[in-house]
Amino acid sequence: MTATVLPAPASGAPAHAPVDAGSFPPQLRAFMEVSNLVKAEGLLRRARWYYILLGAVLALVSAACVAAFVLLGDSWLQLIVAGVSGLVLTQVAFVAHEAGHRQVLAGGKSNTLLARVLAGMIGLSYSWWETKHTRHHGNPNRVDKDPDIAVDVIAFTADDAAASRGLSRWITKRQGWLFFPLLLLEGLNLYLHSFKHLFGARQTTHRALELALVLGRFALIAVPVFLMLPLGMAFAFLGVQIAVFGFSMGASFAPNHTGMPLVARDARLDFFSKQVRTSRNIRGGWWATAIFGGLNYQIEHHLFPSMPRPHLARAREIVREQCERLHVPYTEESVYGSYVSVIRYLNTVGIAARDPFECPLMAQYRNRA
Repeated sequence: MTATVLPAPASGAPAHAPVDAGSFPPQLRAFMEVSNLVKAEGLLRRARWYYILLGAVLALVSAACVAAFVLLGDSWLQLIVAGVSGLVLTQVAFVAHEAGHRQVLAGGKSNTLLARVLAGMIGLSYSWWETKHTRHHGNPNRVDKDPDIAVDVIAFTADDAAASRGLSRWITKRQGWLFFPLLLLEGLNLYLHSFKHLFGARQTTHRALELALVLGRFALIAVPVFLMLPLGMAFAFLGVQIAVFGFSMGASFAPNHTGMPLVARDARLDFFSKQVRTSRNIRGGWWATAIFGGLNYQIEHHLFPSMPRPHLARAREIVREQCERLHVPYTEESVYGSYVSVIRYLNTVGIAARDPFECPLMAQYRNRA
């Protein structure tokens, strides 16, 4: 199927005006029809009060963590505070992600500023994330183009698994079973990439602001921790916080595309098929939306990146109906089932890193010859 570039709306036309789907090639009609229904129901409008309430809840929980930290003092119960604060950081990261997609505020610049500030508050570089994430949305699961399946600690393709060496090869052979333990290190991995980006030679936007935010954030957390807690407890506090943050972040993003079909380098797909076939939704309703920050509706998020979180559930109904009508595979699994699929896929890819299988019977035959 050939991808087609949509014409820009006529000058002065409303941004969310319905489009005549019949005027487009057949492979684009599915998306245009869904888009018209989504716009007609107002699902792309900002959900101001939702994000005001969410921000208030996160602020209250953060204040409670600070108060508990001060009141507990020299106590190993501080590790509970560290774990809760790691979960709060993940929720702030979800809001930063949504602001980066212009879901939260009305204006593009205000959303970008909010995303940059929130990313700095959790210790990440927004410019690094924005560059990487934009490429991912344009080419989900496309080999050599989606940075989210580029080899890092985990290999997502058999070619990358086969090319691994040393410690990386040892991990790759067992990467499915090591998946959850490795997530405990994802926070450190995210921080490392952010620092490499901000201190690298490559030109980047708002470097000074992001450096000030990131370094100020680490100082704001580390200084009180090391001043008020014994040295060992202070390191344990930061370790638990980073581990919980990394685990919850990785566990939220991993089911979205891992184990879904990969797109060949030179394949040409229409937008609707590409986004739906390479994404996986997670069943669970409101509680899954809270835990995964709306990423449980990954298909709808990829089709409509600027759609606010509370509108994704209704969009799911519209998209599913269209997929059923057109026989386009729509993948939706339980939380447990999604992680089983992820682990099974990673173990399958990891086979390519193992030594070639030798049949004992054939080996015996060759020895006799």
